[in-house]
Amino acid sequence: MPVKPASQAEFEIHVPLLVIGAGACGLVAALSAARSGVAALVLERDATPMGSTSLSAGLIPAANTRLQREKGIADSAEQFAADLRAKAHDLNDPVIVQRIAEMSGPTMDWLIDDEGLDFHLVEGFRYPGHSQLRMHGPKSQAGADLEGMLLSAATKAGVDILTEASVQDLYVHDDGRVAGVGFSRPDGSVELVGCDAVILACNGFGGNPEKVRQYIPEMAQAQYCGHESNTGDALDWGVALGAATKDLGAYQGHGSVASPHSVPLTWAVIAQGGIQVNINGERFANEMRGYSEHAQEVLKQPEQLAWDIYDACAEIPALAFYDYQQIVSLGGIRHADSVEELAQVTGLPLDALRKTLADVAGYARGEKQDPLGRDFTTNPPLAAPYRAARVTGALFHTQGGLVIDTQARVLREGGEPLPNLYAGGGAARGLCGPAAFGYLSGNGLLSAVVLGRIAGLAAAQQIEEEAA
Repeated sequence: MPVKPASQAEFEIHVPLLVIGAGACGLVAALSAARSGVAALVLERDATPMGSTSLSAGLIPAANTRLQREKGIADSAEQFAADLRAKAHDLNDPVIVQRIAEMSGPTMDWLIDDEGLDFHLVEGFRYPGHSQLRMHGPKSQAGADLEGMLLSAATKAGVDILTEASVQDLYVHDDGRVAGVGFSRPDGSVELVGCDAVILACNGFGGNPEKVRQYIPEMAQAQYCGHESNTGDALDWGVALGAATKDLGAYQGHGSVASPHSVPLTWAVIAQGGIQVNINGERFANEMRGYSEHAQEVLKQPEQLAWDIYDACAEIPALAFYDYQQIVSLGGIRHADSVEELAQVTGLPLDALRKTLADVAGYARGEKQDPLGRDFTTNPPLAAPYRAARVTGALFHTQGGLVIDTQARVLREGGEPLPNLYAGGGAARGLCGPAAFGYLSGNGLLSAVVLGRIAGLAAAQQIEEEAA
């Protein structure tokens, strides 16, 4: 059983706050608590903290930040919340959406100005659905560097991080208060540690094929590009405690994962005027609806493959991404100086490819409307030299989870909070609503970092108040 009676436990040590998971959510939560004067112990299953954070581009959307203001970008929490609600068709929780939008800017400024994280604001293009430039992250635009920065900040703040500590059980009092946890070590031994509060920061269930088949059947056969440790433990613990769940069919997909390299190819090339065609050389969907829901569209195509077609100008912002550099080094980007050469290097039928590119050029010049509904007039027509990459659709991480309140407290089915349990990131209900269409670029790290901040501060406050 994932939840056991507290009476069965003899805790070897006691810490004020336990954080399960050392990705962005867990590290931000522990760092926030430590800066509030409350000691935290982070338990991490893997030998080296990585998680979904290290597999991402490391970019966190935030509104009304210092970096935005310095660039003359007028943004607000209200505008950001409106973008989040619009992307999810108003099917996400408006209260949580507003809370996260309001906390995004202060959280980003705190990480940069107080904790010294060397972030920059991504310029040159806007991700679909964002009305302003608001992506913040390492200059390398690599999630591993974000993870490294957060690990360094947490270590400097005195946060204890125990790796190769796989939490198996929560020990709980009759009223639902978590007394502590049991975790296994590589040698098979089990250790028990007591606590005053717990934050679940161990992501969702994308690495659990059975749960994916149950809740997200359309992605059951898709390639999984998330972290294998995301097996749904937080969901199991919460359900066993009577917690409410919501939007378990929501997820972040990606419709542009280089094949066979399994590395995400940034949607920047599409946002700059690039297109996707299937192996018949034909476009099949509006690429600008969003890269998450586009994963399903790619998976419906012959051989579950597509080609990203773009040009040298559209490639410019992509060159700053570590993932893109990796695809280039692996030989995943084809070059062509003409449509004929493009057909040759991709194996796409020349006549169909020529017609598709001619149609898209007409859409860009405003001569006719795209029947798939995309507006091409904001970018110049594609022109040689061309770039192309073979891609597929993939599942990155789940977005449904435990229902929380504005303090990141886990809520029971009736709406009342569990006594001392908090959740953030993929462990909590996300911002996407019920399905992939609600994923706004950066939502994963947004809920990880901002909910980590909220949970860490709230748990620290509870611990201090109960100790007084």
